[in-house]
Amino acid sequence: MSKKIYAVIKGTGSYVPLKVIKNDEFLKNEFYNTEGEKIETNAEEIISKFEDITEISERRYAADKKSASDLGFLAAEEAIKAANIDKETLDYIIVGHNFGDIKANTTQIDVVPSLASRIKEKLDIKNPYCVAYDILFGCPGWIQGMIQADYFIKSGDAKRVLVIGTDVLSRIYDPHDRDAMIYADGAGASILEGVESDTPVGIISHLTRTDTDGHAYNLWLGKSYNPNFKGNDIFLKMNGRKLYNYALSNVPDLVKKCIEKAGVAIEDIKKVLIHQANAKMDDAILKRLFKLYDNRKIPEGIMPMTISKFGNSSVATVPTLLDHILKGNMNGQAINKGDLVVLTSVGAGMNINCIIYKFPS
Repeated sequence: MSKKIYAVIKGTGSYVPLKVIKNDEFLKNEFYNTEGEKIETNAEEIISKFEDITEISERRYAADKKSASDLGFLAAEEAIKAANIDKETLDYIIVGHNFGDIKANTTQIDVVPSLASRIKEKLDIKNPYCVAYDILFGCPGWIQGMIQADYFIKSGDAKRVLVIGTDVLSRIYDPHDRDAMIYADGAGASILEGVESDTPVGIISHLTRTDTDGHAYNLWLGKSYNPNFKGNDIFLKMNGRKLYNYALSNVPDLVKKCIEKAGVAIEDIKKVLIHQANAKMDDAILKRLFKLYDNRKIPEGIMPMTISKFGNSSVATVPTLLDHILKGNMNGQAINKGDLVVLTSVGAGMNINCIIYKFPS
């Protein structure tokens, strides 16, 4: 069999901010519904129900002096070190994010220059042919960056690509919206490299879909739910029920198609690394996926989770989860040589994507 080029992960990195925000820090918040009416239920009960559904007990926020590009830079440095490469040999830097570099105490989005260019400068990469650009693809941004890198590598256009997912959502949420408690900050990064192999390795299949008909505005930017809120600030909003139903209806089917595209069986999959959005939603997606395979038993520990401590850091959740497993930072979780892993996410667009990745033996 002739050898082909495959995109293989050579190193990963992540940055989880040190600032821990526990649920009780939201006790002082006044919450309003979508109609602008104050929710009379006491904050303790609101927070308790929130934790039951999402399993989030705390999340991490970036220090005031750090922005999304700073977090992305720190994750990238770690990935470059883990890959043991010369940073000047990178052909592309692809950065998935949603709101750019929002400064502390503002909601002003800042995306010029691109975060990729900012991170390239912070890394002090001099090579002008290291092309740096951003993608806006909602929470699936890092996975989509990996998919684009796979195309570059397999086409022969690139040998090494740095893919980063970074977001600071703590500066774009509405303090009067119950969904504010979901959002967190963080960054994850990976180095993909072209490797010749006579058997499939690395990214062996991927699949993406975008649904806009009735779904484009399941997440959007809008004014505070508090009608008395002063100022023209805009905040991240979502229709949680519609998003949940959309994800449950479509993510399992796309993952199954991606598994079939890879030519492997569900029994071959050792881990399902899914976007850390909502624990109950992720559990429901996994159950629905295995139901598509005639209710096969779900292996214990197949879906590791970080959401209870790290919250939902959007594009950063999957690469951070992957990095923590590979670095041995999650008790009872490991990825071994030859393992097949699902990487999947769902978010604004609405977008869903999936990668089937085989770790080299």
